[in-house]
Amino acid sequence: MVAVGLAAALVLTGIGAYVYVGDEFGGPTLVIYTYPSLFGSGNCTSCALNAVFGAFAAAHHVRIDLEYPSGTLAAALEGESGAPAADLVIGLDEITAPEVDARGLLIPYAPPELANVSPDLVAELSPDDAAVPYEWGYLAIDYNATFYNATAGAVAHLTFPDLDANASWARTLLVEDPLLDITGQEFLVWEIEYYEHVLGENWTTFWKDLPSGAPVYSDSWGDAFAEFSEALDQMVVSYSTDPAYAAYYGAGGSFNSTGSWWNGTDYGWKTIYGIGIVRGTRHLALDEEFENWFLSGAVQREIPTNEWEYPANTTVPLPSVFADAIPPSSIVALNTYTTPNETAASLAEWLHEWNATTGE
Repeated sequence: MVAVGLAAALVLTGIGAYVYVGDEFGGPTLVIYTYPSLFGSGNCTSCALNAVFGAFAAAHHVRIDLEYPSGTLAAALEGESGAPAADLVIGLDEITAPEVDARGLLIPYAPPELANVSPDLVAELSPDDAAVPYEWGYLAIDYNATFYNATAGAVAHLTFPDLDANASWARTLLVEDPLLDITGQEFLVWEIEYYEHVLGENWTTFWKDLPSGAPVYSDSWGDAFAEFSEALDQMVVSYSTDPAYAAYYGAGGSFNSTGSWWNGTDYGWKTIYGIGIVRGTRHLALDEEFENWFLSGAVQREIPTNEWEYPANTTVPLPSVFADAIPPSSIVALNTYTTPNETAASLAEWLHEWNATTGE
């Protein structure tokens, strides 16, 4: 792999930080909006970021500018809809991709490598290919070994009503703020679908019945998971593959994950993350080549042990540590109750009602 120059800088605008890849090549610059943890991003230690972005920069003699907007990617794109700064966006999910697509902010494109991606993932994220899937998984609630022992194992079959009924449990739960973070929005929709379609109750019941001081909110998944990692007795909204991550780094069994159970069934929210071309891009041909590259085996092989999700490309094998994750086949996906477009259309009202109910 060719050596790739990296430079990171903090800025005081709507972009939290950025990383340049391929400074030495000159040529055109591709501006990509994404999230700070993508392949290690500015804190890269595994060099996966170099392998993914550096290889493309070298092959095409381009400079890549990775930028991390404050707040959600959808909000960043919508805020610049009249004069977009980005060429590509990586990290729109099953909630925000339809939202952004409905506003006409993406250019649909079906790259050749999409042939190796499950049609179900495509349909669940963006049927018109405005955003194409590159990874997927399930949300989960992580709990550490101390919490498991303190609950005599009951947390392994957690229900959302358990949190309303048990203040000591609820006050240990770290939740990402849905007004600021995609994971928080996904958790909110997970809870809504669970209450409305599994329990047959109004979804605001969960938030109204939580004890005071619960849950604990974080501005981002990264902040929440970092706090969870340092705590002795804590839960966090995260992902079902986290136990595989722990096993990979020699900490297997230090924490585990659960979905939302009811009557012996594990209900979960399926997360799908996609890459899309921003309408108004200056480099459409390069964008299309990059999108195809991102779905290729060379990039997708980096997904499991860097993104800790399932690669969208079905030809890529999984590392053995993924046996420690909750088997996706054992989870009933709540996404089937509402189409992506219906979720996108309802999101603003759900966020407004959540805000009014919780006072956050």
